[in-house]
Amino acid sequence: MTAESPSTHATALERLLAIMARLRDPESGCEWDRAQNFASIAPYTIEEAYEVADAIARADMDSLRDELGDLLLQVVFHARMAEEAGLFTFADVAQAIADKLESRHPHIFAAESADAEDTPREVRWEAIKAAERAAKGADSAMDGVALALPALMRAEKLQKRAARDGFDWPDPSGPAAKVIEEMAELASAEGPDEQMAEAGDLLFAAVNLVRAYGIAPEDALRAGNAKFERRFRAMEAKASAQGTQFRTLGLDDQEALWQAVKADEAPPA
Repeated sequence: MTAESPSTHATALERLLAIMARLRDPESGCEWDRAQNFASIAPYTIEEAYEVADAIARADMDSLRDELGDLLLQVVFHARMAEEAGLFTFADVAQAIADKLESRHPHIFAAESADAEDTPREVRWEAIKAAERAAKGADSAMDGVALALPALMRAEKLQKRAARDGFDWPDPSGPAAKVIEEMAELASAEGPDEQMAEAGDLLFAAVNLVRAYGIAPEDALRAGNAKFERRFRAMEAKASAQGTQFRTLGLDDQEALWQAVKADEAPPA
């Protein structure tokens, strides 16, 4: 693979922008593309971001190239609709992120004092982002945590924001006790509304406990999901090798297969 010139990049991007403009043409464009709006496209934008992550997890670089293209299309689509509404253009989007990158990396793009260079990256980064939020009129530490984030990730971000203001447990024993407390409250909850509220409190507390150990809850649950799926597929395979289907077995037999699969995964003594 050889490096491409800036003009090649510009030509490819200009072609993509022109294609989207043609698809959105009110007279000769695509009926489906013309009918879309920000809200109808948003779920596709989220889906494409997850498909990028999936390609990375599978180390499939051909798929990554294609999925990045699909994600770029979402940016172009939103920018085109905004331009049609007289709000902003794709160039404005690119300019805004370029400005943000430069402002968030003053140690790279602007002269800084030696003291600033010695400031830990995390401290400098959070200070810059806090200044950006303040410039937008934010008056709460909770401002700017996107509502559309997956609930687990949003819980972690809310807790981290609170922790920066000192509202956090000093060690894991606090959130561990809170998890036990919330489990008891869920068990004693009456009615679906109270059970829903207590279930939310329990999950929020679990995120806090995991975070107290310095573990990213999203990564931990993703690994847990993968482990469960791997073990369940192994149970199905064992049942099939025994001439039966897993779903026809009683719970005791299914549990025996679960323990057998776990034993297979255990490292040798």
